[in-house]
Amino acid sequence: MDAKRPTVADVARRAGTSTAVVSYVLNDGPRQVSDVLRARVSQAMAELNYRPDRRAQALRRQRRWRQIGLLVPDLTMPLFAEFVGTIERQARARDHLTIVANTGYDPVREVEFVSAFVEAGIDGLIVVGASNATGTAAMCAQARIPVVWMHNVRGNVDAPIVGVDHVQAGEIATRHLVERHDCRDIAFVGGYTEADVHHGDRETVEQRYRGAITVDETEIVHIHTDLTADGAYDATRKFLDTCTVPPAGIVVGTYGQTSATTRAVIDHGLRIPEDVKIVAFDGSQAKYGQFDMTSAQQPVESITQHALERMLTATAVSPDTAEAHSARWEPFLHVGNTCGC
Repeated sequence: MDAKRPTVADVARRAGTSTAVVSYVLNDGPRQVSDVLRARVSQAMAELNYRPDRRAQALRRQRRWRQIGLLVPDLTMPLFAEFVGTIERQARARDHLTIVANTGYDPVREVEFVSAFVEAGIDGLIVVGASNATGTAAMCAQARIPVVWMHNVRGNVDAPIVGVDHVQAGEIATRHLVERHDCRDIAFVGGYTEADVHHGDRETVEQRYRGAITVDETEIVHIHTDLTADGAYDATRKFLDTCTVPPAGIVVGTYGQTSATTRAVIDHGLRIPEDVKIVAFDGSQAKYGQFDMTSAQQPVESITQHALERMLTATAVSPDTAEAHSARWEPFLHVGNTCGC
């Protein structure tokens, strides 16, 4: 068995003083301690390998800063990074520190992080793109920690998901190609089945695809990929190699695959937008790349502010009594130079 962890009382006995004096040394006050006595206490702590219990100190101390946990599936993706940066800034303005964890779309890792957050004493949790919503919700309910869901979830939760309507986003992107540019044959890049995608935001892609196929008078070919850049490039090149005539338009299901898809089109010898028009999703910074990407985008500032307010309201009352109201925003179309406008 492990040796018992030394206590303040053990340090006091070793130094030949009181626990109050040890406390004064550890906290640098409120009373003065002579240099000789301070040296004895420090030597006793070193001999016992004593380490202060910072968690207990935090519980005794009145806190200015509260803590929230933030789970995201992939910090390398621009949309999720934008969510993180915006939430952190908005939370800091409300005296809340944000602890961020990257789940990698791994359901086991997600609940491990939730367990660690609970142990760390967070006051609330925001989950972006949950991969194990059922398990996370159960752990938060048991710990009486309010949780707010953003973007999308894998699993069932009895709560609104704060984000845009991705079905509507898919329709907006596709309808722009059909009605504004008369594209009647369109390819949709992105996978959404478990066979296509093990880790990745397949729920969002599936919803966007459902929106795309609702647009009348168009034929949509689905290019199945995993949700990596390499997958998008390879699948798009193979598809174009089999085409006698390339599609008039392409809708790319995720921002993370957009650059790879445009590169595949160009490497095939086609021009954007003259030969193939492309519309994608998200990517508010996309205009600073090679192309100013026409894309259905999300009002990130409004979405994150609403999610944070929901969590803070739940924190102030209880996890079950936060006011329930609409948590869906309409996406908007950013018109760039990849569609021919």
